[in-house]
Amino acid sequence: MPRGSPLLTDRQWAKIEPLLPKLRPGRRGGRPWAASRLVLEGILWIARSGARWKDLPAEYPSPATCWRRLRDWEEQDVWLTIWRTFLGELNRKGRLDWSEAFIDGSFASAKRGALESERPSGARAQSGWWWSMARVFLWESTWDRPRRPKSHSPKPRWPRSASPTATGADDRGRSRKG
Repeated sequence: MPRGSPLLTDRQWAKIEPLLPKLRPGRRGGRPWAASRLVLEGILWIARSGARWKDLPAEYPSPATCWRRLRDWEEQDVWLTIWRTFLGELNRKGRLDWSEAFIDGSFASAKRGALESERPSGARAQSGWWWSMARVFLWESTWDRPRRPKSHSPKPRWPRSASPTATGADDRGRSRKG
């Protein structure tokens, strides 16, 4: 990613700009808002490079400004709106093949007996803003999960507190040991 070149083309920005909330001046005056395009490009630079916020180049607004705007846009569902708008546009143009869509249920299991140096540390965990972006761009869907069908079995369901394993007796009141 060369510095100095914008991450968004004018055409891309023309599609995104109307989807962003309008910036209103504060009631008490104060410093003017940073331009939304530069803030968005700062957010994209961080997302693409994987760098820390404090490593954001000086050509973008301050890292705190970019982070706060990212947080605010996430709370206002701006990312979700952008994602759905672009997805809808691609769908209308026939550029999406829904037969290749899937839900990702992957996970990384813990390794037993791993050395302390091989175990992931809390410092290496992805931060909340990364998961927010991932939710919008990777996992958001518009369909509902099918409901589990009701059982028509004549057997009554045991309440959790009265289960045989919890009380040590089976359903006839006898001891488990016989």
